[in-house]
Amino acid sequence: MIAKTTVRSRVIKRLAIWAVILATLGLIPWLVYQRLMFELPIGSGPAGPAVASERFAQPWSTRPVVLLAVGDSVTAGFGATRGRSYVELLIKQPANDDPALAGCTLTQVFPTLKVVRKAISGSTSFALPSQIPRTPYDADTLGVVVMTSGGNDLLHDYGRSPPTENAMYGASWEQAQTWLPGYAARLDDAVTRLGLLFPGGFHLFLATIYDPTDGVGDIERVGLPAWPDGLRIHAAYNDLIVSCAAKHPQIHLVDMHALFLGHGIHCTESGQPHYHADDPYYWYFSNLEDPNNRGYDALRRLFLNEMSAVFAPKK
Repeated sequence: MIAKTTVRSRVIKRLAIWAVILATLGLIPWLVYQRLMFELPIGSGPAGPAVASERFAQPWSTRPVVLLAVGDSVTAGFGATRGRSYVELLIKQPANDDPALAGCTLTQVFPTLKVVRKAISGSTSFALPSQIPRTPYDADTLGVVVMTSGGNDLLHDYGRSPPTENAMYGASWEQAQTWLPGYAARLDDAVTRLGLLFPGGFHLFLATIYDPTDGVGDIERVGLPAWPDGLRIHAAYNDLIVSCAAKHPQIHLVDMHALFLGHGIHCTESGQPHYHADDPYYWYFSNLEDPNNRGYDALRRLFLNEMSAVFAPKK
């Protein structure tokens, strides 16, 4: 009896230790999930800007066209239900989609469209060289590239380890100064590689990085460690994206940051400067990093408008 009791107590003790370890490892994601899922409404129906559907009435090009999707989980579609990532929505309308977008797809305007998906969830900007194919297309092929990259450079791994260049969460402004030029260089390198991949020309639709705190910077509100210089470093990354787009005529800026302001963790607060009375809802997935279905809908619309401004025949 004594032996059985001793063994049982040891087992219980070990289970308790493992419960503490697992609880510690999972505490931050659990806190985020609890805060977001039980307090923030996501709404329903269409989200984001209207799309100029008349621009999709005629083909944009009869050349062979490759849609290349590179970058992180936003472009990979993490958090979306099947067929509702922004890349999938660019290609094909799902059932029960907004009737106002009938025919507003890249398949409609690029009859020879081929889709190449290379984005990887969790990847940082350091992964871009491995995502861009090395074998060039022929000179007849037009490249249409969509990219979201850099958000994971900033966010991972939520301050659970000392900040590094590809996991900057918690870094001071002084620390970031030595890392910012590297991000700019990686963006320029991606443009160079895309030029080699598409000798017949390409257009890169490059998104800025959104801010789930709606410009407030109080990430600790959802249980993550406070990051005093987070907003400043985030703004510097977006400035580098804007500068890269200004430097390369093939790049077209997709301002995801501006689009999502007011749809983060302060979406229900009417006193916030980015509050949207017409859509006071949360556009992010439960992990705080990726859009939810309505967020992907809004992002699809933003990409379509930028693309139609570049490709649609001018009257």
